[in-house]
Amino acid sequence: MSPVLVTYVIKNKSDNLRFGITTGKKVGKAVKRTRARRVIRAAYYQLYNDLKPGYDFVFVARSKTPFVKSQKVYDAMKNHLESAGVLKK
Repeated sequence: MSPVLVTYVIKNKSDNLRFGITTGKKVGKAVKRTRARRVIRAAYYQLYNDLKPGYDFVFVARSKTPFVKSQKVYDAMKNHLESAGVLKK
């Protein structure tokens, strides 16, 4: 967990990678929630080829997510996924 992103990881029974993004009303109005989803999605697609197959991910936007650069979201996501052990070596 970080001030920018919360990540939930669970193993699934297939070799597919699935992900979901949630943004609550505490993140802000529609424009801010959309930006938060956009930067989270961009970070996920940058890391997609480095992920082990067979996992589900849920990314939760925090109130600071729409205000930070996408590189900071990428760094937070990479740290979360490394600590969960789902990145290929």
